[in-house]
Amino acid sequence: MITLLQLGSELGNEFFPADSTTFSAAPVTGVHISELEDPTTYLEGGELLLTTGMPFGHSATASLAYMQRLKDKDVKALGLGLGPWLDTVPQHVIDACRQTGVELGIVPDGAPFQSVSRAYWRLSARDDTVNLMSSLGTQTALARAAIRSDAINAVVRGLAQALGGWAAFLPDDPQPATVYPASAQGFVPLLRQESQRFPRTGMPSASTFGINGQAVVLYPILAGTRIHGFLGVGSGRTLTKADRQIIMTVCMLLSLRARQRELMVSTNAALGGATAKLLLHGQPESARLVAQEAGMDELPSRVRVLALSVGDEAEARSAIQSLGALPASAALPPVADAAARCQLRFTDDAVLYLLLDEAQLGKAPAAPAQEPDAGARESARSLRAVLSAPLTLAELPANLPALRQALSGAPAGELSDAGADFDASAQTWVEALAAYTRADLLSAVTQYLRHRGHWEDASRALGIHRNSLRHRITVAGDLLGIDLDDPDISASLWLALRRNQG
Repeated sequence: MITLLQLGSELGNEFFPADSTTFSAAPVTGVHISELEDPTTYLEGGELLLTTGMPFGHSATASLAYMQRLKDKDVKALGLGLGPWLDTVPQHVIDACRQTGVELGIVPDGAPFQSVSRAYWRLSARDDTVNLMSSLGTQTALARAAIRSDAINAVVRGLAQALGGWAAFLPDDPQPATVYPASAQGFVPLLRQESQRFPRTGMPSASTFGINGQAVVLYPILAGTRIHGFLGVGSGRTLTKADRQIIMTVCMLLSLRARQRELMVSTNAALGGATAKLLLHGQPESARLVAQEAGMDELPSRVRVLALSVGDEAEARSAIQSLGALPASAALPPVADAAARCQLRFTDDAVLYLLLDEAQLGKAPAAPAQEPDAGARESARSLRAVLSAPLTLAELPANLPALRQALSGAPAGELSDAGADFDASAQTWVEALAAYTRADLLSAVTQYLRHRGHWEDASRALGIHRNSLRHRITVAGDLLGIDLDDPDISASLWLALRRNQG
């Protein structure tokens, strides 16, 4: 911002104060020349007005009325050009300026008004250059911060310090907001509430509003047309052009980070989908190799399959976000947190399968669950979802048809238990035992379960040595990929055997 003091120093004898040794440091927004009796219609306020004094120099009354109009318009100073109308500065003009607080400068005879205008724009160009260099330095520092491991924290902190205020980044996912300084944390709920007003389609622009009497600007962080979060800024002052350039740089950096994260999530989703697909098609060893090569977590030993009715990828995202608003039976574990973190996802024919680690379902979530918003609650009303009983990886393929059937009949708007329908695997086990030709595994397993694992009683009923029975039971377990001593497995298999005998 250019000041009267700077302008006077730049012009020297071509522009000097009328009744003091130096100008004040009052900022000047521009230079305007007018000989109108009331030029305020063409002024915005904050200018230096240049005139020869023709509208007011002839009387004290006219001078005071003229200066009062300038004061009401917030004109900072008057430059009086001597020569055409006034040879000297009348005392009543000086008195009127003092009374109204409008600074009076003199442009001596022979000094063109154009010199004052040119000096102002020279100073403006220098000021813009300084601001640009400072802004570029800040933007360079922010760009360097964006490649750090704690990029979001570093960029938000750098922006707040550059503006001398506070800044907050609110990601459009369950992650907590990043705020600097910490004292601004109380603004986050109000920022989230304001962010709900943004349209979710098209290209939304920034929003300016007040919080506790302070002007706040909220910017959407976009990657393509999707909103990935919001940047809130409060500086406590009017933002300059350089400030806005810095903010736009931060928005761009956050958008790039969001795009990188989007690509990483997409890649992980593709690898997780491939792994889940192998598991659901009966290829657990191949699935383990893919997961290992992709750097994924070790595959769980037992899972619960969460099946959701979806149309496309966007609907799948919405369905997962709606799980927190989905009522469920008290017998079913909470699934929203595990589903949001699940990598083993596979979509097939309008059904999204999520393989949830059974060991993780009972654990508390890493972060407190957020209250579902209105959009999530609305989406949950039409969502059909079923959760399977705990299954080993080897049991997944046989249970898939029953799970799909359970989903097709599940009511909308609640999480249903598909456990009662999961007997398809046991029937498959019976068929596999019956098809084995090298030994009578079906009879061996039947007697083993009938006698509750007692080797002597079961081998006697079969008429074979107990070691032969041990061998056949081991072969049966390896063939089916199950533990026959697991009560849940043995119960399902026993009921299937009884049905086939009947």
